[in-house]
Amino acid sequence: MRRNPWVLLCSVFVSAAVLSSVVLVPARADEGSLSPDEAKARDQAVNKAIGFLRAAQAADGSYSAQAGPAVTALVATALLSHGRSVNDPQVARSLKYLEGFVQPDGGIYQPDTFYKNYETCLAILCFSKANGDGRYTELLKKAEAFVKELQWDGTEGHDESSYHYGGAGYGRGKRPDLSNTQFLLDALKATGNGPDDEAVKKALIFVSRCQNLESEHNTTEFPAKNPDGGFYYTPAAGGSSQAGPLPNGGLRSYGSMTYAGLKSMIFAGVGPDDPRVQAAVAWIQKHYSLSENPGMGDAGLYYYYHTFAKALDALGQDVFVDADGTQHHWRRELARELVSRQRADGAWVNDNSRWLEGDPNLVTAYALLTLAYCK
Repeated sequence: MRRNPWVLLCSVFVSAAVLSSVVLVPARADEGSLSPDEAKARDQAVNKAIGFLRAAQAADGSYSAQAGPAVTALVATALLSHGRSVNDPQVARSLKYLEGFVQPDGGIYQPDTFYKNYETCLAILCFSKANGDGRYTELLKKAEAFVKELQWDGTEGHDESSYHYGGAGYGRGKRPDLSNTQFLLDALKATGNGPDDEAVKKALIFVSRCQNLESEHNTTEFPAKNPDGGFYYTPAAGGSSQAGPLPNGGLRSYGSMTYAGLKSMIFAGVGPDDPRVQAAVAWIQKHYSLSENPGMGDAGLYYYYHTFAKALDALGQDVFVDADGTQHHWRRELARELVSRQRADGAWVNDNSRWLEGDPNLVTAYALLTLAYCK
């Protein structure tokens, strides 16, 4: 039987100096599965969280409406990911609320927002999940066209030589970033766009320039100053990392963006033998953690958990081997970590409120979405 190359990658070690690999014994198919007790604890945590969100939902179907439609989209997607149907009253109210943000240009966002790409991409993920009977097909086609139009390319005066090219971002920042670009790629994948799609190809160019790896794919000034294979926030507008700059002007790699970069490359068709993937995996092997967002501490921790889960799921392996040779049954470890962090009322919240993670609705949505990958 032919082996999935992503499963084999769990046994690949990439040296810090030379990208060489050693294939070890493949993991058994059931090694990453939760035990019956772990599965029970996970399911109890999910049910408690859904109960919390049911009580937190406003009469109009929204969650944290002051932050726009994004939190509601994330919550509804999380509920759908745990088997709730579009006819479940809790889900149906949120879907109706989100439909109210559909704009004439096809975008799904709050008028006058700076976050058109972010809000529309999250809405696309939600409506794609709810589209089993085709009710949202036309809405999704228009939203897909809208986010493709937002992507930085020649229509905005940025050809392929520009560090903006291929990326997506917030309106306020006037430049693209890897976080928004990963959401764009998630949305494009959800609407059926594969590696041959032009928008996906453009996005890969931007993503590759966010990696601390010198290659023909990244000739920016940053990777030579910090050649560790991880990812930073953006090379555009002078470059930026949320983990901060290095004294020599390099950009620090950090956990959430490295997992975002790895996942984005996989979605864009980059294979396991590509040096970009190998370098990203090597960085993760050296910085594997569930106690923090590596390089950021507890800032954006639940965003990190969600991105961690999506990336390792896309990698196609249940057991991840770190740089010390320790095997991590990441689904089990992640489920245990999240269950241990849940509050008595069923919610999750981050004591560090950066990036809105002081909002229990948002953080509980992240946690539920993450737990959906821990089945």
